[in-house]
Amino acid sequence: MAKSKVYFTDFKTKPGYNMLDKLENLVKKAGIETIDFKNKFVAIKVHFGEPGNLAYIRPNYVARIVKLIKSLGGKPFVTDANTLYTGRRSNALDHLQAAYENGFNPLVLGCHVIIADGLKGTEYREIEVNLKHTQKAKIGSAIADADIIISMNHFKGHEMTGFGGAIKNIGMGSGSRGGKLFMHSSSKPVIKTSKCVGCGMCVKSCAQLAITLNEKKKAVIDYEKCVGCGQCVAVCQFGAATVRWDEAASIASEKIAEYTYAVLKDKPNFHINFIMNISPDCDCWSHNDIPIAPDIGIAASFDPVALDKACVDLVNSSAFTPAGSAFETAKHIEIDGKIDRFKSIHPDTDWQVALKHAQEIGLGSLEYELVHV
Repeated sequence: MAKSKVYFTDFKTKPGYNMLDKLENLVKKAGIETIDFKNKFVAIKVHFGEPGNLAYIRPNYVARIVKLIKSLGGKPFVTDANTLYTGRRSNALDHLQAAYENGFNPLVLGCHVIIADGLKGTEYREIEVNLKHTQKAKIGSAIADADIIISMNHFKGHEMTGFGGAIKNIGMGSGSRGGKLFMHSSSKPVIKTSKCVGCGMCVKSCAQLAITLNEKKKAVIDYEKCVGCGQCVAVCQFGAATVRWDEAASIASEKIAEYTYAVLKDKPNFHINFIMNISPDCDCWSHNDIPIAPDIGIAASFDPVALDKACVDLVNSSAFTPAGSAFETAKHIEIDGKIDRFKSIHPDTDWQVALKHAQEIGLGSLEYELVHV
């Protein structure tokens, strides 16, 4: 398979040439203008960020891409799908309010904001893919009905998949609630009772009422009720609730890749990763920790697999680490002679699974050429 091109720019600016200008120049160099946008509905898939979390992409960047697409004749809208877990983004009304609070509103963006899977997360289209785990993917209607897909992704760590980039944002983020349940259901967390202090945060945060405290004040999961959303993993401050990285969790990562395939199937698509505010965990949680690496830059490509792989390599090649970050305090794990920041902060995950499966199903290539812009 031929190497895919990934275009990259750093955060160095000068008078008269700011980061918004650099972003537009980057995507043009990467070939976004070769897409025929004329009178096409363009879904710009982003993550609005859970209120309280400040690591999400600034809406100013999204507004610049909206303006560019409009200039090319497209009809863009900014979108995300409802979450499976509790929080401010589990239904369209609360989700829109959260998006507006974080700056993702029509006044700032210059286009409409649409919750892809409707009021309660039940509006979806089934897209037939007939892959290893997924026969028909349940994709939020607004995304499924769009003519063109543009993803704008905050590149960061992730407690279930190791890192979150284009594939995670597109695959998991575009699924309806039923689709998310399907992707999550293979992998369910486990409680390490020796570390559980009985604080009850996991009990309060479980939307399925699947966690209780036993007579010894230890958390217990009812796996008949658990849907594997991972919220208990995110809220536990003591390392008691953890991802069970076994065959089932590998399946979850492969399902995410297959859902990404479904979203992009037979559609022009283009992807942008923002390698900045590289928090150890997902933007789904109402907090963000100290970054595990310095701000690196922005990368863009038509190939989401090559893009994510290039971003992993860029993060792992960075020398400086902010003081007190999760990476600094983690036991460092090496892969191919390099310290792997994502494996170090989430040792029970394997970020390579989704990328390898994505390549196998024809979503993209792990081989890439990095082009500096």
